[in-house]
Parts: sequence; C-alpha cells; structure tokens
Amino acid sequence: MIGLIQRVSWAKVVVDEQIVGQIDQGLLVLLGMQKSDNQQHAQKLLQRLLNYRIFADSDDKMNLSVKDIQGGVLLVPQFTLAADTKKGLRPGFSSAMPPAEAKQLFSYFLAQSYEQYPNTTSGQFGADMKVSLLNDGPVTFLLSV
Repeated sequence: MIGLIQRVSWAKVVVDEQIVGQIDQGLLVLLGMQKSDNQQHAQKLLQRLLNYRIFADSDDKMNLSVKDIQGGVLLVPQFTLAADTKKGLRPGFSSAMPPAEAKQLFSYFLAQSYEQYPNTTSGQFGADMKVSLLNDGPVTFLLSV
C-alpha cells in the first residue's frame, strides 16, 4: 500500500462540479493499492500517516503529527500510484489491485480512519476527481508498507 502524503494549508476534491471532500491545514493523502495489499497493510499505513511528524513545533522543527495539530486528513484513492514505471515510456498497471478489491480496501481504510481520527474526509473512488491544494513547504513524503 502506498501513501503519498502532502502537508497542506488546504485541499479539496471536486467531482461533477461538487466539493466531495475538503480540509484546512492537514494532510492530503493519495492512496495507491497493490495486488498484495490487505487490511493489515491498511492499518499499518494509517497508523504511520496519522502519527507521522511533519508539522512544525514551537521550535520550528518537524515534530508534530496531524493528530497533534488537530488538522484535517483528506484521503484520495489514486490508482496510478501503483503503476510500474521502471522501464519504457508508458506506465504498466499489472501490480495494481483490481478495482473491485481496491474499492473494498479503500472503504476499509476510510472507515478505520473515521473511527480513529474523525477529522477525515475523502475523494470518491472511481470518479474523475479534480484535486486542488496549497502544499505547505512544499512537504511531501512517500510512505509504503
């Protein structure tokens, strides 16, 4: 499971000209699911991203998590993160989880995130999403389990 996390001042997801998810300061998380991923991977990644210390403390050091600052978490499913880009000029998707399974795992991840950190919102699985954000820093990390 792959999570591309971005520290943001704000972020939103629009589907069919309607805002489906929006946060102020917090984390925009793009989630990619691979064939080998399961609920244990989802739990591990969720714990990492909720506790990953990328927000500044009073000494301006990256020492606080999104939970510490009570920021928002915007989860966006992104199939293309699971692409194989090692060779050639076109991405391959043979390692990506099939859509039906990925939707179930994303739904599980989202439910667990709501349960553990209610300040969570999301994009819409399978939709043509327009993602807008103001990257703070920029600060972006690739987490994988």
